[in-house]
Amino acid sequence: MAVQATIQIKVNERLFLRDPENTELGKKIISSSITLIEEIGFENFTFKKLANNINSTEASIYRYFENKHKLLIYLVSWYWSWMEYQVNYQTNNIKEPEKKLKIAIRILSDAIKYDPTFSHIDEELLHKIVVAESDKTYLTKEVDADNKEGFFISYKSLCSHIASIVKEVNPKFKYPRAMVSTIIEASHQQKFFSEHLPSLTEIKILQGGDMEVAEFLEFMVFKLIKD
Repeated sequence: MAVQATIQIKVNERLFLRDPENTELGKKIISSSITLIEEIGFENFTFKKLANNINSTEASIYRYFENKHKLLIYLVSWYWSWMEYQVNYQTNNIKEPEKKLKIAIRILSDAIKYDPTFSHIDEELLHKIVVAESDKTYLTKEVDADNKEGFFISYKSLCSHIASIVKEVNPKFKYPRAMVSTIIEASHQQKFFSEHLPSLTEIKILQGGDMEVAEFLEFMVFKLIKD
């Protein structure tokens, strides 16, 4: 039996025309879009292909999302909010700032597993999309307008939360947000390089899918904020 979500992940309402979390069709659109984008890539993904996959119509998908770019931002935003939920949950009762930061780094860099709390979303597949496609959400000509609409608030919130932990470790460190956004992007790049462009990194994929990324990021972070 599927586990019913007791935690609701919030995403900017301006990203959708109708909240997909409120209907079975909406959840099917989200679930199938994750599977399809991970399978064929965002460039080849279309609402027509998605409609065929869910035995529906393009028109029904357009009732939820204006275009595939906003759907991608929605998916990535959901992932960032879910990651912040994980950081909050796993560090909630931790008092030592250094331990909290190490936990946050591990969450950002460890292999992602399916979370049954959200039965219609495969977080493992969504993570692969974030690694391969998330830069397409903001490397656009419309980035400033999208930013004004608050489309990146989930990412900013995650960065701000972890940056506050960095400040707990070293209140005098000048670049906590720059540090956090850098390690998030580095985590994705190193995983991508390890799998596809291995000559660009020493990071290796370990047994079971876990990687050495966390060890590398911990070394980099604590070396900088402690010096």
